[in-house]
Amino acid sequence: MTMFNDGNRALQDKYGGRAVADRIVDLVESSEISDEFKGFIEAVPFFFLATAAGENTDCSFKGGAPGFVRVTAPDTLIFPDYDGNRMYKSLGNITENPNVGLLFMKFGAEEGDGALYLRVRVSGTATVHDEHPALASYPGAQRIVEVTVRHVFPNCPRYVPQMELVEPSRHIPKAGEEQPVPAWKEIPPIAELL
Repeated sequence: MTMFNDGNRALQDKYGGRAVADRIVDLVESSEISDEFKGFIEAVPFFFLATAAGENTDCSFKGGAPGFVRVTAPDTLIFPDYDGNRMYKSLGNITENPNVGLLFMKFGAEEGDGALYLRVRVSGTATVHDEHPALASYPGAQRIVEVTVRHVFPNCPRYVPQMELVEPSRHIPKAGEEQPVPAWKEIPPIAELL
């Protein structure tokens, strides 16, 4: 599968980027998640998920405890779908168009500080599972999203800011603990529907 569409190629040609783009793909792009990529992906506590269906495009933040994204095979990863705002923007788009993009980022390290990667991109196809063998291993998960990887590659970290994680979200589900109610669910016109 090619990584570039006609629009990508037209702009690469217009701005003199085709040779560099091809070289980068030759050097770092893969359809399998290497051990280094696996370690990076499973260590980060969040990622950004891009989906689209027709005119409905969405980019959402997905977070959890480190390890909430699991690489289950060289070409497959899974992550839980936790309770949200019930709009199902991402999952609805996946139902209509399974093509997804995931961006994993690490803040608090700089290029050259021994950090192998600061950003990793994954593109592939996703499926949503109300029943999945891993579902019970995720406290609070309502379903599992499974992604079959098409491309995985490190992305230029040049503009990643220096930031540090102060503390994890208090809303990350934990076995045997009740989750706190998010403030938006207590807004009267919404609360009456819940």
